[in-house]
Amino acid sequence: MGNDEDIVCLQAEDRAMENKPGIRTAIPKRRYRLGEFTLTVLGDVESSDGIDYQYIMAVIQGQDPEPGMYITAERPGAPGGGELSMRLVMRDGAEVIGSSDQWVSLDMFAGEAIDIVTRILNLSDETPYLLL
Repeated sequence: MGNDEDIVCLQAEDRAMENKPGIRTAIPKRRYRLGEFTLTVLGDVESSDGIDYQYIMAVIQGQDPEPGMYITAERPGAPGGGELSMRLVMRDGAEVIGSSDQWVSLDMFAGEAIDIVTRILNLSDETPYLLL
């Protein structure tokens, strides 16, 4: 009976990781502190999942080594083309939440992503501090 429970737990963990961006290599562009969370913006992303990422924000709580949330700016079509989609990735799934050509700018992406994290995690009393 214990083995069945272990299998269920492993399957749940696998499902949780299905939507995680496939990052082979990336360069940290910015790092912020927002309350007990660290927000790292990655650029120059080489992915293993076939998605052309402009930026990925990884949201890490405290000392947890694994991000619990990602916000991505990705090109839905051909690489280098126009508008980017913003996707929110959490343990329970992923959803495209908008599109804009402004997220080509690191500043615009970071600002929008911080606003989204602030709303989702109810951190409106916190001020984001640039670390890197």
